[in-house]
This record gives sequence, C-alpha cells and structure tokens, in this order.
Amino acid sequence: MKTIRTTPPRTVDVAAVFPELAPLARTATRLHPRPGTPTPYDSSVGGPLLWPADEPWPHCDVPHEGGGSLLDVVRLEQRARVRRAMTPDDPRAGDYTPEESAAVQQAVQRFDWDHDESELPVPLLPVAQLYARDVHLLRPPGRSEADLLQVLWCPFDHPPDQWMPRTALFWRTAADVTELLTAPPEPHVVESEEYVPVPCVLAPEQVTEYPSLPDLSKELQEQVKDWSRWEAAGARVDSGFAAYPESYYGSDLSVAPGWKFGGYSRWGYIDPSPRPCPACGTEMDPLLTIASTEGDSSQHSWIPYEDEPAATSDQSHVRDLVHRPTAIQIADLHAEQLYSCPRDPGHPHMELMQ
Repeated sequence: MKTIRTTPPRTVDVAAVFPELAPLARTATRLHPRPGTPTPYDSSVGGPLLWPADEPWPHCDVPHEGGGSLLDVVRLEQRARVRRAMTPDDPRAGDYTPEESAAVQQAVQRFDWDHDESELPVPLLPVAQLYARDVHLLRPPGRSEADLLQVLWCPFDHPPDQWMPRTALFWRTAADVTELLTAPPEPHVVESEEYVPVPCVLAPEQVTEYPSLPDLSKELQEQVKDWSRWEAAGARVDSGFAAYPESYYGSDLSVAPGWKFGGYSRWGYIDPSPRPCPACGTEMDPLLTIASTEGDSSQHSWIPYEDEPAATSDQSHVRDLVHRPTAIQIADLHAEQLYSCPRDPGHPHMELMQ
C-alpha cells in the first residue's frame, strides 16, 4: 500500500485576495520522502535505480579534494538513526548491532587513506528516481515515450565554482530496461555524510503554488505588502502580520517547502536572475528541488496531516524524520534547485543553490 501525505489547504485563497495571481498559479508535486526500502521499480530518493545492465555507470572525472567520510560507515550510521527514530521508546534502538560494529571496523581498516580514491573518477550516487505514474507532470517535451527521470550526483563539492554536488540527469523509458545493473560501482569515500541521501520512499502529492515575492511584478509586490488589501478582501490573516503581510504570503501561500518536482523557486539565498538554456537561450524552468529540510518553524502550515504527531514530538530524532528525512544538507540548510530547458530535455541543465 502506498504511503499518503496530505498537505492542509491554505488558510487563505490568495488568488481571491489578489486576482492578478490567478493566471500565475502553477502545479508542483511535493515528493514527501520518508525513510524506507524502495526498489528499482519505485519512485524514490536515494534508492536503487532502474539502470540498464549494458549502460556504463556515470562517473565524475574532475579533480576532487580528499573525502571526509567512508560511504559504508555513513550508511550504517543512517540505518541506526532511522531505527532509533522509528522505535523512540527503545533507548538502545540506535546502538549498532554486533554485526554493524564489526562492519564499521572492517570498513575503517580496509580503506587506505594514503591513497584516497577521491582523486580518481568518482562513481555517482543515486539521488532521485521519479516515474511518470507518480509524478504526472514529469514527461518532457518532445519525449512523450520517456516516463522515468533519474538524478545522480557526485558526492563532493566542486570549488571554486560550485560548493555543492554536481548532478547528472537521465531520461528513459522504463519498459526498455529489461536487464538491470544490480551492483553499480560506488565511491569508497564522500565529501560528507550530508551528501548521501537516506533511502526514502515517496508519497507524491500535487499542490498549487504561486510565485515567490521576488518573482512578482513591482506593482503586485506592493499590493501584497499592503495590509489594507488583505483587510478589504476579508482575508482571515492574523493581525500580527499587519506590519509585514508579505512574510505571510511567502511562508504560507506561495511556494511549498521541501523536495518537489516543478512549481516555483523559493528565493532567498540568491536573487532571481535570467536562466537561459546554454544550448538554445530559452528561459529554463524549475525541475527538481533537492531540499535540506521539509520546512522550518515559519512553514508549519505545510506539514502534512499524517506527520503532525511526529513533527511536534518532544524527541528530536523523531522530529527529524519529518523535517530532515533524507539527511541531505546543502550548505547552511539551503536547497539545490535543478532547472531544465522546456524545449529539449537533452540540453544541459542548470544548478542553483537557494
């Protein structure tokens, strides 16, 4: 049975307050990743991919600095943390089993830090796999037969231009994959444990978004900031927002937080800027948001009904299953936003930290 997550309806119909927003409405698919055991035939974050046995596995061949974490140890630590969060009444649930302790020792003893393999071509790690049956807006233009998107990344920073992982996108038709690559190569070391996603199942849900404040016209921005417009429309907004109603718009009514496909960008770390496709010059669209968190304290209204008990738990490791299910962290809890060309999915994509 599929996992279900249900975002509460917005407390205000913002398009009724500002009719100019109505034509700007856009559908996004919240992915709602939660730790689990996905298979290659599932949409997932950090799970195994439906990868053809006869297709080479992608590598990153640019120079890398030395890694800081052993991948085998990271995965054992992730497993213990998830186990502890899933059984909060057992104080020892997060302890290593004897088999896990032995595996950690073997991994440390086996790796030769004097010959750090991060200097070699680094096998990419699976980040996300999305099937069109789960993400209905996924099919790219001109590739109606493609029903599967796979996202991988190199688990290292790439200074000086990029202080986050580099990604690779693959579109394919699932039915064409008849023989799977069951044991893809993996790096022994990674930059950080925060670049290794916890394997997660998904509960895709479509929601309606509106542009973030910086994406609005100057005139519409001023209207959103005008408390009298909210009052005149009879919007039920806490009067505590009277001095800055744009903050309420930004946190509760415009762009959904967390991992999602499509929708709008949530700006803040950087300002909006043109994003022309490097191949054809067409303005690129948001494709996938790889988020450090599923929301912060200002975005409580976006927490799905099903997650409310865990999100308000007095145990931090339980709350983390809702707020940071994938354990990914981009810089200081930012997001890595991927953009694609709306004319041709084969054109190079773009990555921005937001």
